[in-house]
Amino acid sequence: MADVARTVTGRGDPAAPDEERSAALVLTALAIAGLVVSVMQTLALPLLPEFMRAFHTSVSAVTWVFTATLLAGAVATPLLSRFGDMYGKKKMILIAMALLVAGSVVCAVSGSLAVLVAGRALQGVSSAMIPLAIGVIRDTFPRERITTAIGIVSATLGVGGGLGMLVTGIIAEHTTSYRPVFWISAVLGAIGLILITMLAPAGGRRAAGRPDLAGAVLLAAWLVCLLLAISEGPSWGWGSAGTIGLFAAAVAGCALWVVLELRIREPLVRLTLLVGPKSLSANLSSMLLGFAMFAAFTLFTNLVQTPKAQFGYGLSGSVLDVGLYLLPATVGMLIFSALAGRFERKLGAAYTLAIGSLFVAASLVWLVVSNSHVYDVVASSALQGVGFGIGYAALGTLAVQHVPMDSTAIASGVNSLVRTTGGSIGAAVVASVLASDVIHGTIVPTLHAYVISYAILAVGGVLAAAAAAWNGLRYRES
Repeated sequence: MADVARTVTGRGDPAAPDEERSAALVLTALAIAGLVVSVMQTLALPLLPEFMRAFHTSVSAVTWVFTATLLAGAVATPLLSRFGDMYGKKKMILIAMALLVAGSVVCAVSGSLAVLVAGRALQGVSSAMIPLAIGVIRDTFPRERITTAIGIVSATLGVGGGLGMLVTGIIAEHTTSYRPVFWISAVLGAIGLILITMLAPAGGRRAAGRPDLAGAVLLAAWLVCLLLAISEGPSWGWGSAGTIGLFAAAVAGCALWVVLELRIREPLVRLTLLVGPKSLSANLSSMLLGFAMFAAFTLFTNLVQTPKAQFGYGLSGSVLDVGLYLLPATVGMLIFSALAGRFERKLGAAYTLAIGSLFVAASLVWLVVSNSHVYDVVASSALQGVGFGIGYAALGTLAVQHVPMDSTAIASGVNSLVRTTGGSIGAAVVASVLASDVIHGTIVPTLHAYVISYAILAVGGVLAAAAAAWNGLRYRES
């Protein structure tokens, strides 16, 4: 613990051991809560094939078990981040964690896909916890240690994602029910809630204003229209009235939302934090990296569990195998997120993010080229661990380094908004590709559909690297 304290508060300060211990405990509480939130996001992914069988539904329909979580997070994150800047970040973290527990219980007792999706949406609200935690760090930690602390908390997004799949796999080896997974999620959420209650500081800078509820409703409406159109396009037909109508509603809703955010005095999302000179490239990188990460997890779990003897491809793996094959990613994220602070001090956050994004792209290209052996998915997993470990840590810094202290949570929240929006779109896009190219007489996607999907995500990773590098060239960091 003493070593952790030195990491957070700096060396050579024997006069303040209490402050060192306090900072270490705060970081521990925030990191554990962040880990619980990210575990929740991917906990259900290895069970998607099981949900298809249990509820007799298609790939595109069952993907909403994952997409609903991202969508709820995309809407709740800027709203709770704004509340955090106004009323206190600790209060909003506690609300987010409480909703995670409530959503986990709803999922555990659910008996239909609709109820399960509703519970997952409640869980998704907790995604706001990460930007709120970054706000707490920026408010309370010594300036020279903020980057490292932000990197540790940001990296829990990836580390927890891998752990979530492993936990689900272990449980699936001992039961055929999906319910224990969500009961465990409820327990983990309660632990995070208790730690934050006991250890996180309640202070911090406050901003004046009131919430933009109309903006939140409009944001939710046009995102739902967009994602529904993408996910249902293959089954409805891309030229059908329903699909075209949803795309039109998404465009109109987005335009109306932008107009509202520009005219209202206290908007949900300050557009200067979304598309301002120093924010645009950071947010674009965040969106593309989220697009690649969350959709890659969706593809990974399905590809590993596809029975090769029956369909001619796949690894015939179990739910546990999904988690085990992702262990290199989990370990890599843990190691390289801790090292990211050093890279950022030498290269700057933007270039560090660019390097991480290229590793992500390389991991996806590997599966485009070769995907028929266990070593293929393990090698790809290892590359992802390096890329996401470095990338997400740098992203947390890049999102807030140019904003005033009293806008930290909302700036991080906006960055998280575009990342989860990108993830939602990515999950919907790959679900659409998989649903539109299936083996004749089945609802099982072809290998070609997986290859195309991985290629699309790899392009997203390359574009994320380009946007980050442009940020580094355009705004050189001192």
